[in-house]
Order: sequence, then C-alpha cells, then structure tokens
Amino acid sequence: MIAAATVITQLFLSCAALLGLFVLQTVLVRRDPWEPINRRFLFGVRITMVLFAGRVLMILTGIEAFRILILFAAAIIPLAVLILTEGLLRRHAPPAIKAVIGGGAILFAISSLWYSDSIDPARLFALLGFQLLGFILSGWLVVTRDRASLSSNENAMVVRLGLSLILFIPLAAGDFLLLYIGLPIQFSALGVLILCWLAIGLGRTYLGHRATLVNLAVMVMAAVLVGFMIATFASLGRDGYLLTIAAIMTTLFVVAILSDARALRLEEQSLGLLRQLAVAKTDDPMVFLRDLQDHPLVDGAVVVSEDSLAGLQDDVLDQIFDAAPVLRRVDPPQLGPVADDHIAYLFERYSATHVMLAVPKPRTLVALSMPSLSASPSAELELQVVQRMAALIAK
Repeated sequence: MIAAATVITQLFLSCAALLGLFVLQTVLVRRDPWEPINRRFLFGVRITMVLFAGRVLMILTGIEAFRILILFAAAIIPLAVLILTEGLLRRHAPPAIKAVIGGGAILFAISSLWYSDSIDPARLFALLGFQLLGFILSGWLVVTRDRASLSSNENAMVVRLGLSLILFIPLAAGDFLLLYIGLPIQFSALGVLILCWLAIGLGRTYLGHRATLVNLAVMVMAAVLVGFMIATFASLGRDGYLLTIAAIMTTLFVVAILSDARALRLEEQSLGLLRQLAVAKTDDPMVFLRDLQDHPLVDGAVVVSEDSLAGLQDDVLDQIFDAAPVLRRVDPPQLGPVADDHIAYLFERYSATHVMLAVPKPRTLVALSMPSLSASPSAELELQVVQRMAALIAK
C-alpha cells in the first residue's frame, strides 16, 4: 500500500510543480516576455519544467532514458539561478563565480547523456555539491547586495528569491540523498510551488511582505497539522505521515497559486474607472460622459439632462446631491420623506444602482447600472473620483 502511495504521491507532486511553473510562465509571458528580468526568470522556469517533465515521464513510462532530462535540468538550474540573481541585483557576479557555475553547468550537462546509474552515486554527490554551491553563491550575492541601489520593489523581489533559496536547498539535498536518509519521495516540488506562489504574489504589492510571510507560515502549519491528524487517525507509519503532509501542502499551494494568478489576471484585465481620467482628452463634460458610457465596467449608463428632471424640485435635488454627489441605491442619504421620494424616483425611473451629479449647472446626472460595485469598495471610490473629475471639467 505504502509503495503504491509513494509512486502516486511522487507523480502528484511532480504534476503539481509543472502546473505551478506553467501558471508562473503564463503570468510572466502575459506581462512582457522580453523584459530583462522576465526573460531571465522564464529561462529558469522552463529549465525547471524540463526537470519535472522528466520525472513525470519516467513514472508514467518507466523508460530510464527520460533521466537525461532530469540530470540535464539539474545541471543547468544553478546557472539559471545565478543569471536571475544578476538581473535582480543589476550587477554582474564576480568572474570567478561565473566561471565555476558556467563550467560546472557544462560539465554536468554533458554527463547527463550517461543516463544509467553506473557512475552513480559519485555523480549524484558531485551534482548535489555543485547545486548547493550554486545556491550558496547566489545567496551570498543577495545578502551582500547594495540595498540603496535598488528600489523597494526590487529589494522585495530579491528577498523573496533569497527566501525561496533557503527553502529549496534542504529540499533539493533531500532529493539526492533520498535513499541515504530514508525519504519516501522527492520533496523539491514543494520548494518549487512555494517559489511560484511567492513570485506570482510580487504582482500584488499591496499585500506586503509581512502578510505574505504570515500566509506562507499559515499554509505550512495547516498542512502539517491536518496531515498529522489524518495520519494519526489512519495509524500510518513515518512514511505515511510524510506522504500525507506533502499531499496536503501541495494541494494548498496549488490552490493558492491558481487563486492568486486568477486575481492578478482580473486586476490586469480590469480597465478601472480611473483609466477614464488618464485617457480623457477633452474639456467638454458631455464628451467625457459619453466616453464613460462605453466603459466595459458600466452597464447601461444614462445621461439625464435638466429637461428630464423638470418634474422634480430643484431645491430638493440640491439638498440630495450636496449630501451625496454619488447616490447609492443600497445606501441612500436620509434627508426626509420628500427627498426619499425623489431618490426612489431616480432609481426606479432609470433602473439604476448609482446616480451621480456630473454637471451642476445646467444640472446633468448620470444613472448607472453597476451591481458589481456594491461588492467593490475600490470601484466605488473610482466612481467618486470620476464624478469629481466631471464636475471639475464642467467648471
């Protein structure tokens, strides 16, 4: 039972790592695949994908020749990390470090063609030493960087890379020492998933470092606790504990990666009502409002002229829009029964969720049907800014 579970869990972790890397690649390509940092990052991502593709193919087919992919990618990964580190730090590594990492990558890449294990474990120990050396040297460059020469966002990226290396080093070592320390599976996929999650989170800078680290700790602790409980209830041995925890942690990080990538995609796709201000090229309030009607977030914006308001009392309308330049159907101002009747009439007459004062004289309103705004405080704020902009244009 444990033997079958080991194979299934290893396949699950490798496929999850491939999925996480694919999602990260998609995010980078969507932004700008030719931007210098993204180009370096994509190189590392694709090399790592080769490694896990090799693992998946070996498990599914049992063909040893796919070991070439694993050994080749493992040889290139330290070089990819160094290349990315140089880009993030905006400076070249010392020539000696370049020579050691570049020469080692070439040597071990050539040795990957000898995919049988007749030269192992000597080769595996040497490759492990080379990987650890590459990670340590890149980490040393990160620690000794000139923080003042980098922006806060660049420093954040470097710190997350360093954190990923700290987490990845013991997991990578465990892969090579699998048989010698009695681990049931290779756990490096977890390090890759954490790296993917941290990298995707860089696009959501408002979360901050502290929140990111807290979320990371919570997910790791939740996986450990739930896995420990399940393995205890099922009376599993040590391997059962490790497999259960690994499967739960993998699932949590895959869900987090997909969720963050989707949220980031929605944020990128959303034009935002503030874009209306950035691209506005007119000092005519009516032209500005007609452009607003074409905005994808607005469903059925109606410009209401002063003539259409002839049946309503001007002083009451003044009172209403002085209190709330942007009327919300779910939260109208409480100004008495007469004002309540006017507000109800506006919402019912134009089937609106929001009514905003666009031009004070002659009075011009915009009735909006935007139900999604009710659950989006940021969009509510954007709408208030648009209202203010329209009023200023009118002046």
